[in-house]
Amino acid sequence: MALSDIARKVESTANAYSLKRSARKGWRPSVTGYAGYGNEEFVHVLGRVLMHDPAAEERDTWAQRGYRQFFTIQVTHHEVEVTVGGKTVAGATNDNGYIDVLVHDHGLEPGWHGVTIRAKGAAEASAEVLIVDKDTTFGVVSDIDDTIMVTWLPRAMIAAWNSWVKRTNTRKPVEGMASFYREISQQHPEAPFIYLSTGAWNTYDTLVNFMAENGFPRGPLLLTDWGPTPTGLFRNGLEHKRVQLRNLFIAFRKLRWLLIGDDGQHDPLTYADAAAEHPNHVAAVAIRNLTPQEQLLSHGSLAPLVKVNEQSSFNIPLIQGTDGNALARAYRTLPSS
Repeated sequence: MALSDIARKVESTANAYSLKRSARKGWRPSVTGYAGYGNEEFVHVLGRVLMHDPAAEERDTWAQRGYRQFFTIQVTHHEVEVTVGGKTVAGATNDNGYIDVLVHDHGLEPGWHGVTIRAKGAAEASAEVLIVDKDTTFGVVSDIDDTIMVTWLPRAMIAAWNSWVKRTNTRKPVEGMASFYREISQQHPEAPFIYLSTGAWNTYDTLVNFMAENGFPRGPLLLTDWGPTPTGLFRNGLEHKRVQLRNLFIAFRKLRWLLIGDDGQHDPLTYADAAAEHPNHVAAVAIRNLTPQEQLLSHGSLAPLVKVNEQSSFNIPLIQGTDGNALARAYRTLPSS
């Protein structure tokens, strides 16, 4: 048996034990809705079901400590149903308690809409979905960590401090990125913003609050789960981004995307592959260049792991800059901007 299989078995057994123990103590399932996305034909309704102690009292000293987000008991293979417009569809949570219910023929107009999620034994919850107009031709996919928010996520100890210990309302935005995104949104008011990250779903509320407080355009988040998989002890962040990009290309066939990331890890490689495989769906790539200090904290080297070479890596427009202000100036020089 592979080490990843053992880890998954241990995780599953521990969660099953915690699930039964919490139920005996009076805990109940609780639904959290995430922002979903879709077109005029179908929509993904996203969420998660976790166990919740109804008698729990928040203590202000710890209420915003990031580590609390990671200590959860997921409710697996649990019956759920979602209502979108006038249509209700049944589904179930997966092995980690996540909900991803696909609803066809929902009848919603383009824009943001509220949907309802119900789970057996839990209070009804709401979520939002973004329906993209069929005639929209431009959108933005943005990384989060070290692209719009200073985290140095790939470096384990710093990630643990930023995500688990540091108060969730003290994270710093990358200078100029919010104003850069607002400029794009003003030029393309119908453009969807999708935030694609290898960060954990457990940090969803923190990230949504961070983006709202710092003036980033609202958009669905596509995050991942840090647990073991059939092929490894941890999720493959590179593959997560590739799969989600392909899903977006398939869902929105008319859209061409501005892909925004940083050179602290593998965004240049991921975006170069996407542009090569799907040239009709990538309008341009924007890469934030980390400083040598940020590179060192990110992955232990002063230089980027993947050097961005416009001539050899990209056959589409590529812009680079150290922050949002530099990227905005470069963006204004693009022919289609």
